[in-house]
Amino acid sequence: MENLVNAYRKDGFVRVPAVLTPTEVKRYRDRAGGYLEEHRADRLQQDAIFSQLVNVWQKDPVLRELTLHPGIAAIAEQLAGFPIRLWHDQMLVKEPNSNAATHFHQDRPYWPHAGDRLPLSAWIALVDVPPERGCMTFLPGSQDRTDLKPQNLADEEDLFTRAPELRYSPRVTVPLRAGDCTFHSGYTGHMALPNTTDTSRFAHINIYMDAATTYAGTPHVVTDPLNLTAGDPLDTDAFPRTWGSDSKWGPRT
Repeated sequence: MENLVNAYRKDGFVRVPAVLTPTEVKRYRDRAGGYLEEHRADRLQQDAIFSQLVNVWQKDPVLRELTLHPGIAAIAEQLAGFPIRLWHDQMLVKEPNSNAATHFHQDRPYWPHAGDRLPLSAWIALVDVPPERGCMTFLPGSQDRTDLKPQNLADEEDLFTRAPELRYSPRVTVPLRAGDCTFHSGYTGHMALPNTTDTSRFAHINIYMDAATTYAGTPHVVTDPLNLTAGDPLDTDAFPRTWGSDSKWGPRT
């Protein structure tokens, strides 16, 4: 684990193989397909190429198990080095036979967080994700750029316009087998390649934040319904601790 922690803190991302067993992969992949068909109207992005569904853990008992998976949260907390909570989950599905990439961006600038240390995401592959099915590419070390405003995802140049030194930074593409996971910092620049295969790319993402995070007061689909005031701690049941002695779900091994 020490090697993973060191790599994560140096590069801003790390690959962890087989965080799910083959049995778990099948269970969650089967349910993810059913959930997508049942909730297409709830997608944040309404197009034929990409589907994003947020906070599925609040609606589906099977996918809730994956979002609140104590083993994945335990790895995330060790990488972070401080207590964490769930910020939200999301199901990301790239439909087959598409040339649409997800352009380079950082995650954290979009989020209404204050008083927090580096958040991180666990990107869990529910199918094999080689480059041609839309795996991610990372910019190692870019997590140090914590000063950038939200990037325009429709503009593939926006991150590099804001941080020109990143344009010639090394880029690391990380294919995944079903059940593998990457963890990346909320400030690590990353993109996802197009899915040019005949099979949908299913990924489940658990996003974790510093347990001490407070609400910054800016709009976000997760916090908008919660009637929060700037400065409120994000420590309600909407943002559970899924690992640790103070977690109602764990710890478990």
